[in-house]
Amino acid sequence: MTLTEAIDIRRSRRKYLDIPVEPEKIERLRLLAHDFSKIDGIRIELIVDNGDAFKGLLRSYGMFSGVKNYAVLIGSLKDFLAIEKLGYYGELFMLNAVTMGLGTCWVAGTFSLKHCPVKFSGEEMVYCTITFGYANEQFSKREKLVYSLTHRKTKTIEEMMEADAPVPGWFMQGMNAVQKAPSAVNRQPIMFSYLEGKTRAGIKNRNDANSILDMGIAKLHFELGAAKSPEALNGKWNFGNYEEFILNGGACA
Repeated sequence: MTLTEAIDIRRSRRKYLDIPVEPEKIERLRLLAHDFSKIDGIRIELIVDNGDAFKGLLRSYGMFSGVKNYAVLIGSLKDFLAIEKLGYYGELFMLNAVTMGLGTCWVAGTFSLKHCPVKFSGEEMVYCTITFGYANEQFSKREKLVYSLTHRKTKTIEEMMEADAPVPGWFMQGMNAVQKAPSAVNRQPIMFSYLEGKTRAGIKNRNDANSILDMGIAKLHFELGAAKSPEALNGKWNFGNYEEFILNGGACA
């Protein structure tokens, strides 16, 4: 399964089966976390076979059960791009887990930080976690309830973009992937633009951590979707609000 195929089948899963994840899959995820932790300002720590941080928590819309494995996403308070980077690389971690046949879920608040066995300095902050493990093919009744309570109607592509000229095919492929990106209560706050031949993405509320995280997630989805076209195969985003998407080391024209 490819990462773009994982985008199509990924669903937030909150109920996990009592089936251990194979050591080889854990090792692959651990190596990913290690590699992403080399990125300036962020760190991803893997917690395996320890679900204490999720036990007995039914507050908010979480309602998690059976969680034993998760990744802890930690950002430097000195790096103002850390949250966006965690969204981007956290989603890349998640999609890789999906390619391994695992269920996953972004978790922003419904976990106990004091029962989370990671160490971090006063210059760092735990922003969220990503749970992973095996789940039934069909949603549980609880998952269906949570989904109905937290998901509003998905925005159309037209509602998430603006352009001053006909957009290239790779742009629309990127937007198709953006439409499937996870977002806090499905708000989808990111606006993508194709103006004067340049592609950018940004949010209105620069102080909302969830929106910043969502922007990193959406940028990754756009990048993976656009890469289906040879013209955008190696396209990369610059991190930051309303920063530019660069095609193959050149201008996005």
